[in-house]
Amino acid sequence: MSTTQSDRLRGLLEPLVAAKGLDLEEIELSKAGRRRMLRIVVDSDEGVELDACAELSREVSDALDASDVMGEDEYVLEVSSPGADRPLSEHRHYVRAVGRLVKFQLVEGGELVARILDVDDEGMDLEVPGVKGRKATARRVAFTDIAKARVEIEFNRKDKKEEEA
Repeated sequence: MSTTQSDRLRGLLEPLVAAKGLDLEEIELSKAGRRRMLRIVVDSDEGVELDACAELSREVSDALDASDVMGEDEYVLEVSSPGADRPLSEHRHYVRAVGRLVKFQLVEGGELVARILDVDDEGMDLEVPGVKGRKATARRVAFTDIAKARVEIEFNRKDKKEEEA
């Protein structure tokens, strides 16, 4: 996707997404056979419901049809929320991941798997799970020390409400 087309798409889509109280996370345009695939990923602090994606998809489709941003070629439009294991790259992603287990690739090398407890402007407080019966330990990590981060999927973690009951 050319920078000009990307900028034009972002300019058209951001106001529509923001009006729904959502964040525009990603715009991806790719080839799917003879057609093109326009994938738009949106998110919010509360997550995104299927109905919100469907409603936004209709509005985006109408806006794209009324403009010349996509040109004359056919395309398929997909509006979705990010997957549970998507990379964390923005401050808001880390805030939304509070309480979740995250795998960090550190700038200095090495890997760290820890639960995010709190996030501020400089970094975050983590709980590193204990190994072989040892207690969990606290650790502070600055955003500048993180090369990559991704939420780890947990299938057997008890919800806090379950733990309190």
